[in-house]
Amino acid sequence: MRVISKFGEYGLRTLMYMAANRSDRPYFNIRVMAQELDVSFHFLTKILQGLTQKGLLQSYRGPSGGIGFLVPPEEITLATVIRMLEGDDFFDNCLLGLPGCGERKPCPVHVFWAGLRETLKAEFETTTLANLGQQVLEKHFRLTA
Repeated sequence: MRVISKFGEYGLRTLMYMAANRSDRPYFNIRVMAQELDVSFHFLTKILQGLTQKGLLQSYRGPSGGIGFLVPPEEITLATVIRMLEGDDFFDNCLLGLPGCGERKPCPVHVFWAGLRETLKAEFETTTLANLGQQVLEKHFRLTA
């Protein structure tokens, strides 16, 4: 079951990669990240441009340039990232994607999903990119297939 889009998946994986490896380097080469994460360079560039425009990342020119965090990963919650990548209404949407789904006109999974959605939202609001990056390092979680 896919709850987030490929855009969201690749963006989140890339941000976790950056959070896990930021002590090695302040700026990341997009082409290198695309190769290491097995993501299309052009697609990743588009994702990172959006996050730069939203004030989360900053791009740097030059031979040692690339992309880096503008906001420290300790201050970036998973909920913030999901909203930036998937839209502000991510935690309000119907699991089946049906417009108008709600208490008055629910879909078959509305009650089930509404409860889970609130639990997810609460967890996402307290989990930071720094937390996730640390787990990647300590527990050797993978970011690629």
